[in-house]
Amino acid sequence: MVENNQKVTPSPQVVCREEFDDWALLFDPDTGHAFGMNPTSVFVWKHLDGKNTVSDIINKLKESCEGVPAEAEQHVKDFINDLLEKGLAAIN
Repeated sequence: MVENNQKVTPSPQVVCREEFDDWALLFDPDTGHAFGMNPTSVFVWKHLDGKNTVSDIINKLKESCEGVPAEAEQHVKDFINDLLEKGLAAIN
C-alpha cells in the first residue's frame, strides 16, 4: 500500500487521453488494458510527477477544490494503489 511520503510516477508506456468534461482514459499499449478516470483521478494523475508525495497531492487537491470530504485521502490512496497494481504507475 502506498504511503503518504512516497512519490509515484506514471509508467512510461502509458498513454493518457483526456476526453470531454475533464474525464480521461489511460491506455497501456503493452497489455491492451484501459482505465477510465473521473476529473478527480485526472487531477491526481497530473500530479504523479515523481516530485510530489502522496501527501502533497492530497494537500493540492484540498487547496484546489472546495468541500473535499475527509475520506478523500483514502480514495486518493486507493486510486494510486489501483494504478500500481495494474502497472500503470510505479513508486520512485
